[in-house]
Amino acid sequence: EARAKHHDYVSRGKRNIYQGLTFWTPNINIFRDPRWGRGMETYGEDPYLAGELAVPFIKGLQGDDEKYLKLVATVKHFAVHSGPEPLRHSFDVWPSERDLVETYLPHFKKTIQEGGAYSVMCAYQRFRGVPCCGSTYLENLLRNDWGFKGYIVSDCWAIHNFYIEDRHHVVSTMEEAAAMAVKAGTDLNCGNSYPALVKAVDDGLITEAEIDVSVRRLILARMKLGMFDPEAEVGYAQIPLSVLDSPEHKRLAGEAARKSIVLLKNENNLLPLSKDVKKVAVIGPNADNLDALLANYNGFPTEPVTPLEGIRRKLPNAEVGFALGCDLAENFPYFEAVPVENLFTDASLSENGLNAAYYKNLDRQGKPFLTRIDQNVDFVWGDQPPASGIAYDHFSASWEGFLVPPMSGEYALGGEGFSGFSLYVDGELFTQWHNEHHPAREYEMVFLEEGKPYQIKLDYFQNNTEYATMRLLWSPPRPDIMAEAVELAASSDLVIFFMGLSPFLEGEEMNVRAEGFEGGDRVSIDLPATQTRLMKGIHKLGKPMVLVLLNGSALSINWEAENIPAIIEAWYPGQDGGNAIADVIFGDYNPAGRLPVTFYRSVNDIPPF
Repeated sequence: EARAKHHDYVSRGKRNIYQGLTFWTPNINIFRDPRWGRGMETYGEDPYLAGELAVPFIKGLQGDDEKYLKLVATVKHFAVHSGPEPLRHSFDVWPSERDLVETYLPHFKKTIQEGGAYSVMCAYQRFRGVPCCGSTYLENLLRNDWGFKGYIVSDCWAIHNFYIEDRHHVVSTMEEAAAMAVKAGTDLNCGNSYPALVKAVDDGLITEAEIDVSVRRLILARMKLGMFDPEAEVGYAQIPLSVLDSPEHKRLAGEAARKSIVLLKNENNLLPLSKDVKKVAVIGPNADNLDALLANYNGFPTEPVTPLEGIRRKLPNAEVGFALGCDLAENFPYFEAVPVENLFTDASLSENGLNAAYYKNLDRQGKPFLTRIDQNVDFVWGDQPPASGIAYDHFSASWEGFLVPPMSGEYALGGEGFSGFSLYVDGELFTQWHNEHHPAREYEMVFLEEGKPYQIKLDYFQNNTEYATMRLLWSPPRPDIMAEAVELAASSDLVIFFMGLSPFLEGEEMNVRAEGFEGGDRVSIDLPATQTRLMKGIHKLGKPMVLVLLNGSALSINWEAENIPAIIEAWYPGQDGGNAIADVIFGDYNPAGRLPVTFYRSVNDIPPF
């Protein structure tokens, strides 16, 4: 799919981020400590398993043509990179020689020698006193000991860390940092440090001949991708756009989801459940949450299926009720699009919706190309324009009107956007986001009064990112959230919980305010207390209960393991996850997945690695 999309982009003169042929994957770091937020990107804690899974993945990406690469796979992050996230820009790792050789290096070696990976990403932290992207020791391992022939790329802004005072600070200037990195074999920089190489040459810190070594490696990679040859000579350039979202690829997504599911407990053979059940209570913050399907660094599927939708499809003749029940964690709001009934076009509150204006530029200048009333702001346009005549990757928009809360209380109010947005409340900037690397959710807590109109304005721009997104979100007070779940469970024949974590709780270097989480990592490995409290309340009803976990890392589920008869680990299962989970629960697929990580009972049980 990437090849097909790349050539379609090139035919339209587009060569932007997310449109190329070099993929920064797989992440094969060792997931030893379950608190590490990025561990969900990896293959687990076992270096042998990581290598065995990474090699065919790399071969699938790079293809089997004798002359050309289909894509460039980039194994990362080299080396000994496994958190913690908040310290990665200044941390110094000193593994023992045995641990280095037995745990942290063998799978990297395997991806080079057996997988043929053509790119390696060096890590942020220092290795034995030297930044990984400036380490001649690590380059020597790759090139001289293992025979690596490709190129090395830095993690983003890693070279920047070389000279920043509160980070590595091993040199004093950008010129010194750039020269140090190139001399150590870091051929490509994600960041803005390498323009300083011009002055570095003038200052005698590096020679043009030394820079040319990296230039040759990078040009050779482009040659291997067929970028300098007529497309007619490159077989991979003939892959049609029809492969995108094809039936075969959708089938594969479902197969991957089913095969990854792990049955943790099935007391008295409660599973599979009968499809003849009359009423099912589906409860939990991950039951109807797209976030819990896709983790992070993912594509955007066209037809994602949540667990709730999967169960409803599986049981067309049953009554399947849903209750949120709880937030994922304390101080972690459950967001939904602000509904149309709480939005109004003017102060008279006579018409629902917001006044929308769309522009064919990035800064909302001049006369709008299109004005209309949008019911609310809940748009994931992807690679489609918001209206005919507007470029999907180059436009801006604004929405204005009034927000009227349904009750008084503390609200989380904000948005999710890509490339950027600014939200104003009563004329004051409330929250904003701008990043062309990935979409993000930004919000602030605010007390709002029932029935009071608040003037809002939301400005948005989309600048050359692949998936245009803008959603006006809130998490309103939910005083009856648990009572509603208990009531639903009491009137149902059985209860299926969907609990776990979220890629907005665990992940790369994040600003998370929830209890038990810090900077993308976890402070506690317990299932968040909000979830256990809900399940304890419903457990008293004596109903048959199934717990499905959606998460990217190991959880301590001590009470759940003792009290809930059936527990399934579904991870972040992808676009067809809802159907796959329903297949397992109701007996159309026998789960045979295995855990790639240890599920500890407590942080006190984690060894001092």
